[in-house]
Amino acid sequence: MASQDWVDKDFYKILGIAKDASDADIKKAYRKLARQHHPDRNAGDVASEKKFKDISEAYSVLSDPDERQQYDAIRAMGGGARFAPGGSGGAAGGAGFEDLFGGLFTGGGGRHSGSYSTAGGIPPEFADLFGGGGFGGGGQSFQRAPQKGADRTASTSISFAGSIRGTTIGLREPDGEVIDVRIPAGIKDGQKVRVRGKGQYAAAGNGDLMVTVSVKPHEFYVRDGDNLRIHVPVSFPEAALGADIEVPTIDGDKVKVRVPAGTPSGRTLRVKGRGVKHTKATGDLLVTIDVAVPRKLNKEAEEAVKAFAAATADEDVRAGLAAKARL
Repeated sequence: MASQDWVDKDFYKILGIAKDASDADIKKAYRKLARQHHPDRNAGDVASEKKFKDISEAYSVLSDPDERQQYDAIRAMGGGARFAPGGSGGAAGGAGFEDLFGGLFTGGGGRHSGSYSTAGGIPPEFADLFGGGGFGGGGQSFQRAPQKGADRTASTSISFAGSIRGTTIGLREPDGEVIDVRIPAGIKDGQKVRVRGKGQYAAAGNGDLMVTVSVKPHEFYVRDGDNLRIHVPVSFPEAALGADIEVPTIDGDKVKVRVPAGTPSGRTLRVKGRGVKHTKATGDLLVTIDVAVPRKLNKEAEEAVKAFAAATADEDVRAGLAAKARL
């Protein structure tokens, strides 16, 4: 094809992008079209083969800032200009489009010389699209073993209930696609979930999407490994005399807990099998007792406490404290 014919091609239209498209837009458009029209996927399809050559030609120019600027300038002048050959101070009219485009497209000093052929090859940065086979009508061949696409990363936040029971969340891609991510029951804050096949595309297989999960705290339950910790208030008589109390669980029901007589504030009682449940283990529910002290006493209660104090006057609850505090 004569070099003059390049001027008649609208590379922006070929790639389906605007004239002010960013580098990322150009690369994205090329990747999509190259994958669609590559000869390996369209054997014997003459139209696709020509389309593949056209989009390769378009990308080779628009992906290089200098070449894109020259191309835009030529298009703006309608192809009527003449340019001097390389070197400084050349006079206009000394060379035609053959001189200019020879450097851009035929190895005459352009960025792509020796790297790939615009006539039918594929840029090396996109070799992973089709496994890196040897491409090129006259350009250098690139032999690369097929590689799996790279993994991508994302993050999400879920409720405490979602972490205990499991849940499914949707992550929206920039192009509007929604990826469903299944969060397994029992997942911990900071753990990752792998979504297979949702990473970068490659001929040897897509990479995976790695989603880091953040779990929102709960006002009552505190997770400790696979165990759950809660604080439960009891009255002084319950702590002193012993009692059977009911406490809530993550299953939504209640379980009875025996508070032994003489239980001090701060003691932790264990309820087996009432913690976090997942495929590998089941934790326990750890119940910390908080002895509640009434803020106000009626006359009858006040007299009862005074009577209790008199009955236990011989007991020193701070005995030995000074010895413990000695340095």
